[in-house]
Amino acid sequence: MLSILRDRTYRHLFLAQVVALLGTGLATVALGLLAFDLAGDRAGLVLGTVFTIKMVAYVTVAPIAGAFADRGPRRAMLVGLDIVRAGTALALPFVTDIWQVFVLIFLLQSASAAFTPTFQATIPDVLPQEERYTRALSLSRLAYDLENIVSPVLAGLLLVLMSYNVLFLGTVLGFLASAMLVVSVLLPSPQPTEPRGIYERSTRGIRIYLATPRLRGLLALNLAAAAGGAMVLVNTVVLVRGELGLGESALAWTMGAFGTGSMIAAFALPRVLDRASDRPVMLGGAIVLTTTLVLLGATILASGLSWPLLIAAWLVAGIGYSTVLTPSGRLLRRSAHAEDRPAIFAAQFALSHACWLITYPLAGLLMTYAGASVALFGLVALALFGIGAALRLWPAGDPQTLPHGHDDLPPDHPHLAEHGGRRRHAHPVVIDRLHPEWPTG
Repeated sequence: MLSILRDRTYRHLFLAQVVALLGTGLATVALGLLAFDLAGDRAGLVLGTVFTIKMVAYVTVAPIAGAFADRGPRRAMLVGLDIVRAGTALALPFVTDIWQVFVLIFLLQSASAAFTPTFQATIPDVLPQEERYTRALSLSRLAYDLENIVSPVLAGLLLVLMSYNVLFLGTVLGFLASAMLVVSVLLPSPQPTEPRGIYERSTRGIRIYLATPRLRGLLALNLAAAAGGAMVLVNTVVLVRGELGLGESALAWTMGAFGTGSMIAAFALPRVLDRASDRPVMLGGAIVLTTTLVLLGATILASGLSWPLLIAAWLVAGIGYSTVLTPSGRLLRRSAHAEDRPAIFAAQFALSHACWLITYPLAGLLMTYAGASVALFGLVALALFGIGAALRLWPAGDPQTLPHGHDDLPPDHPHLAEHGGRRRHAHPVVIDRLHPEWPTG
């Protein structure tokens, strides 16, 4: 998996992702402390609003930004967004009122909503071979998991020596380092093949996404993963500190178990995906995640919750969660032409976070008003709905590309010229890009 880091362009992009993630992790810790300073006992409400603003920005801004990602040099766009994020983070230590936090967070997350899908759409152009791209996806998943472990530890060490406001400076440095790493390489910037209006460009990614069977199945699996992930991310602190009465270190170990499971899957998936197709692997991950929640809920009802049980459950849940999410980039890559990739990655970014907009509040409400078992079974019901929808929407015999011929076209036809004169070739299965008379599979 690490062999792909020999590619200089990808290595710099991966390092840019890592330093930006570390900066974001430091900001997350600092925001919690800033919210407590500004709001005291209402800090939880402030942070809940911050997370909601984040998701709203992701859902609304990403498709619009994706529409313009192919209108100019991709490198310049990524660097500009990193600078916006750095400037916004630099302003956070100077806020004096809660509404200022909300405005700055919306600006910061809007820039991230534009940056992330554009960045993700660049990787398959840098690594066009599917085997290498699959390993890049696993490495990216590993970076996210390591950030969840390293950032809190690094923040804790820094807080021993300095004020939490300095953590925002670390965030600024992370974004600036990301910008410098992106500047250091040349990036491909596919251009659109035909002019399109703003509305058509803004909605194109979502229309392609929802017209493609495998991507409709991916959306359903995103819902299943978000249901399980929300239980972990929202309610682990309640289970560990409230139900079990354990300390902060126990919370860190419990969240670490989930991250460790995710890392195990990230390391194993490249070899698994060399031998198996995405559909059974991703469905299997969703089933593992859902079954784990069912067994945990049943055990709590029968004999109560214990810390070793929760550690084991979150370890297995992390494996299932990562198995669902890691291969998704392969599906997006196969389902769009190069010039449409920013739009399709932006659609995935927006639609997947729309799933979290459902599951985050649901997990919190069920846990608060009905208890752990009801929360687990309620989220299991939502995950099962997602799995069932994926089985129905994503055909088992789904082709990666759609081969077709043009024996009746003249030799000088532009479509043949586009494909090197080959009368028989294949396109990604993207319904709205195919001629009406071609079979859609």
